[in-house]
Amino acid sequence: MKTVFVDGHAVAPSKIVCVGRNYVAHIAELGNEVPDDMVVFLKPNSALGTELQASFGEPLHYEGEIAFVVKDGALAAVGFGLDLTRRQLQSQLKAKGLPWERAKAFDGAAVFSEFVALPPGAPDDLGLVLEVDGELRQQGDVSLMLYPPRVILEQLASFLTLEDGDIIMTGTPAGVDEIHPGETFAGHIIHGGQRLVSASWRAR
Repeated sequence: MKTVFVDGHAVAPSKIVCVGRNYVAHIAELGNEVPDDMVVFLKPNSALGTELQASFGEPLHYEGEIAFVVKDGALAAVGFGLDLTRRQLQSQLKAKGLPWERAKAFDGAAVFSEFVALPPGAPDDLGLVLEVDGELRQQGDVSLMLYPPRVILEQLASFLTLEDGDIIMTGTPAGVDEIHPGETFAGHIIHGGQRLVSASWRAR
Protein backbone atom coordinates (compact mmCIF):
# COMPACT_ATOMS: atom_id res chain seq x y z
CA MET A 1 0.00 0.00 0.00
CA LYS A 2 1.23 3.47 -0.88
CA THR A 3 1.35 6.09 1.85
CA VAL A 4 1.10 9.80 2.60
CA PHE A 5 2.56 11.60 5.59
CA VAL A 6 0.33 12.95 8.35
CA ASP A 7 2.24 14.99 10.93
CA GLY A 8 5.38 13.06 10.00
CA HIS A 9 3.82 9.59 10.19
CA ALA A 10 3.21 7.37 7.14
CA VAL A 11 -0.48 6.59 6.59
CA ALA A 12 -1.89 4.28 3.91
CA PRO A 13 -5.32 5.45 2.67
CA SER A 14 -7.59 2.71 1.40
CA LYS A 15 -9.04 5.16 -1.14
CA ILE A 16 -9.13 8.77 -2.27
CA VAL A 17 -12.65 10.20 -2.48
CA CYS A 18 -12.90 13.13 -4.88
CA VAL A 19 -15.57 15.79 -5.27
CA GLY A 20 -15.98 17.20 -8.77
CA ARG A 21 -17.54 20.45 -9.98
CA ASN A 22 -17.40 22.12 -6.57
CA TYR A 23 -16.36 25.63 -7.71
CA VAL A 24 -18.68 27.54 -10.08
CA ALA A 25 -15.82 29.26 -11.94
CA HIS A 26 -14.16 25.92 -12.68
CA ILE A 27 -17.46 24.47 -13.89
CA ALA A 28 -17.76 27.40 -16.29
CA GLU A 29 -14.19 27.16 -17.61
CA LEU A 30 -14.79 23.53 -18.67
CA GLY A 31 -18.22 24.27 -20.11
CA ASN A 32 -20.00 21.94 -17.69
CA GLU A 33 -23.39 22.33 -16.04
CA VAL A 34 -23.80 23.01 -12.32
CA PRO A 35 -24.80 19.59 -10.94
CA ASP A 36 -28.04 18.99 -9.03
CA ASP A 37 -26.15 16.78 -6.56
CA MET A 38 -22.58 16.48 -5.35
CA VAL A 39 -20.36 14.79 -7.94
CA VAL A 40 -18.21 12.01 -6.42
CA PHE A 41 -15.59 9.73 -7.91
CA LEU A 42 -12.84 7.55 -6.45
CA LYS A 43 -9.13 7.06 -6.96
CA PRO A 44 -7.53 3.86 -5.62
CA ASN A 45 -4.50 3.72 -3.34
CA SER A 46 -2.42 2.84 -6.42
CA ALA A 47 -3.14 6.33 -7.83
CA LEU A 48 -0.92 7.92 -5.17
CA GLY A 49 2.28 9.39 -6.62
CA THR A 50 5.30 11.21 -5.29
CA GLU A 51 6.38 12.74 -8.60
CA LEU A 52 4.48 15.10 -10.87
CA GLN A 53 4.16 13.60 -14.33
CA ALA A 54 3.35 15.72 -17.35
CA SER A 55 1.88 12.95 -19.51
CA PHE A 56 0.24 9.55 -19.29
CA GLY A 57 -0.64 8.50 -22.81
CA GLU A 58 -1.57 12.15 -23.45
CA PRO A 59 -0.72 15.51 -21.85
CA LEU A 60 -2.07 15.80 -18.30
CA HIS A 61 -3.91 18.70 -16.70
CA TYR A 62 -3.39 19.78 -13.08
CA GLU A 63 -6.14 20.55 -10.58
CA GLY A 64 -5.04 21.99 -7.23
CA GLU A 65 -7.24 21.07 -4.28
CA ILE A 66 -7.70 21.29 -0.52
CA ALA A 67 -7.45 17.70 0.72
CA PHE A 68 -8.27 16.13 4.07
CA VAL A 69 -7.32 12.94 5.86
CA VAL A 70 -10.12 11.25 7.80
CA LYS A 71 -9.80 9.74 11.27
CA ASP A 72 -12.62 8.38 13.43
CA GLY A 73 -15.13 9.63 10.86
CA ALA A 74 -13.95 13.25 11.10
CA LEU A 75 -11.69 15.57 9.14
CA ALA A 76 -8.42 15.25 11.05
CA ALA A 77 -5.68 16.75 8.87
CA VAL A 78 -5.33 18.96 5.80
CA GLY A 79 -2.88 19.10 2.91
CA PHE A 80 -2.49 20.35 -0.65
CA GLY A 81 -3.36 17.91 -3.42
CA LEU A 82 -2.96 17.76 -7.18
CA ASP A 83 -5.62 15.79 -9.04
CA LEU A 84 -4.07 14.90 -12.41
CA THR A 85 -6.43 14.43 -15.32
CA ARG A 86 -6.27 13.01 -18.83
CA ARG A 87 -8.54 15.80 -20.06
CA GLN A 88 -8.95 14.66 -23.66
CA LEU A 89 -9.91 11.16 -22.56
CA GLN A 90 -12.20 12.50 -19.85
CA SER A 91 -14.05 14.62 -22.40
CA GLN A 92 -14.49 11.61 -24.67
CA LEU A 93 -15.80 9.48 -21.82
CA LYS A 94 -18.21 12.18 -20.61
CA ALA A 95 -19.56 12.63 -24.14
CA LYS A 96 -20.44 8.93 -24.19
CA GLY A 97 -21.88 8.94 -20.68
CA LEU A 98 -19.13 6.60 -19.46
CA PRO A 99 -17.26 6.60 -16.11
CA TRP A 100 -14.14 8.74 -15.65
CA GLU A 101 -11.77 6.23 -14.04
CA ARG A 102 -9.50 5.83 -17.07
CA ALA A 103 -8.95 9.60 -17.01
CA LYS A 104 -8.71 10.08 -13.25
CA ALA A 105 -7.59 6.87 -11.47
CA PHE A 106 -4.38 5.97 -13.30
CA ASP A 107 -1.10 5.37 -11.47
CA GLY A 108 0.36 8.62 -10.13
CA ALA A 109 -2.87 10.58 -10.64
CA ALA A 110 -2.91 11.99 -7.08
CA VAL A 111 0.02 13.88 -5.55
CA PHE A 112 -0.03 15.40 -2.08
CA SER A 113 1.94 17.56 0.31
CA GLU A 114 2.36 16.41 3.87
CA PHE A 115 -0.86 16.60 5.89
CA VAL A 116 -1.00 18.57 9.14
CA ALA A 117 -3.55 18.62 11.94
CA LEU A 118 -6.48 20.98 11.45
CA PRO A 119 -5.89 24.27 13.28
CA PRO A 120 -8.62 26.11 15.24
CA GLY A 121 -11.24 27.51 12.90
CA ALA A 122 -10.60 24.96 10.18
CA PRO A 123 -11.95 23.75 7.85
CA ASP A 124 -14.23 26.74 7.33
CA ASP A 125 -11.44 29.29 6.84
CA LEU A 126 -9.03 27.32 4.66
CA GLY A 127 -7.85 28.31 1.20
CA LEU A 128 -5.38 27.19 -1.45
CA VAL A 129 -2.85 28.76 -3.78
CA LEU A 130 -1.07 27.10 -6.69
CA GLU A 131 1.90 28.71 -8.42
CA VAL A 132 3.62 27.41 -11.55
CA ASP A 133 7.13 28.73 -12.17
CA GLY A 134 6.34 31.49 -9.67
CA GLU A 135 3.14 32.57 -11.45
CA LEU A 136 -0.21 32.38 -9.66
CA ARG A 137 -2.41 29.85 -11.46
CA GLN A 138 -5.12 28.89 -8.96
CA GLN A 139 -6.54 30.44 -5.84
CA GLY A 140 -9.69 29.61 -3.90
CA ASP A 141 -11.14 28.96 -0.49
CA VAL A 142 -13.91 27.13 1.29
CA SER A 143 -16.33 30.07 0.91
CA LEU A 144 -16.36 29.50 -2.88
CA MET A 145 -17.32 25.81 -2.65
CA LEU A 146 -20.81 24.62 -3.56
CA TYR A 147 -20.30 21.87 -0.98
CA PRO A 148 -18.01 22.93 1.89
CA PRO A 149 -15.95 20.27 3.71
CA ARG A 150 -18.42 19.57 6.52
CA VAL A 151 -21.24 19.03 4.00
CA ILE A 152 -18.99 16.82 1.88
CA LEU A 153 -18.18 14.67 4.90
CA GLU A 154 -21.84 14.38 5.88
CA GLN A 155 -22.97 13.40 2.39
CA LEU A 156 -20.15 10.88 1.90
CA ALA A 157 -20.85 9.24 5.27
CA SER A 158 -24.48 8.71 4.21
CA PHE A 159 -23.48 6.07 1.65
CA LEU A 160 -19.76 5.31 1.99
CA THR A 161 -17.60 3.97 4.82
CA LEU A 162 -14.69 6.32 5.37
CA GLU A 163 -11.82 4.45 6.95
CA ASP A 164 -9.01 5.98 8.98
CA GLY A 165 -6.42 7.43 6.62
CA ASP A 166 -8.78 7.90 3.67
CA ILE A 167 -8.30 11.14 1.76
CA ILE A 168 -11.05 13.52 0.62
CA MET A 169 -10.27 15.89 -2.26
CA THR A 170 -12.71 18.81 -2.29
CA GLY A 171 -12.59 20.02 -5.89
CA THR A 172 -10.58 22.60 -7.79
CA PRO A 173 -11.06 26.33 -8.44
CA ALA A 174 -10.66 27.90 -11.87
CA GLY A 175 -7.26 27.99 -13.55
CA VAL A 176 -6.62 24.36 -14.53
CA ASP A 177 -4.30 23.83 -17.46
CA GLU A 178 -1.82 21.47 -19.08
CA ILE A 179 1.36 20.37 -17.29
CA HIS A 180 4.61 20.89 -19.19
CA PRO A 181 7.84 19.02 -18.41
CA GLY A 182 10.28 21.07 -16.38
CA GLU A 183 7.69 23.35 -14.80
CA THR A 184 7.89 23.85 -11.03
CA PHE A 185 4.61 23.62 -9.11
CA ALA A 186 4.25 25.07 -5.62
CA GLY A 187 1.03 24.37 -3.73
CA HIS A 188 0.01 26.01 -0.47
CA ILE A 189 -2.82 25.60 2.02
CA ILE A 190 -3.71 28.97 3.53
CA HIS A 191 -5.10 29.54 7.04
CA GLY A 192 -5.62 32.96 8.55
CA GLY A 193 -3.75 34.57 5.67
CA GLN A 194 -0.66 32.45 6.38
CA ARG A 195 0.73 29.34 4.71
CA LEU A 196 -0.17 26.32 6.81
CA VAL A 197 1.50 23.65 4.68
CA SER A 198 3.28 23.78 1.32
CA ALA A 199 4.94 21.47 -1.17
CA SER A 200 6.67 21.78 -4.52
CA TRP A 201 7.19 19.45 -7.46
CA ARG A 202 9.07 19.65 -10.76
CA ALA A 203 7.10 18.13 -13.61
CA ARG A 204 8.81 15.38 -15.57
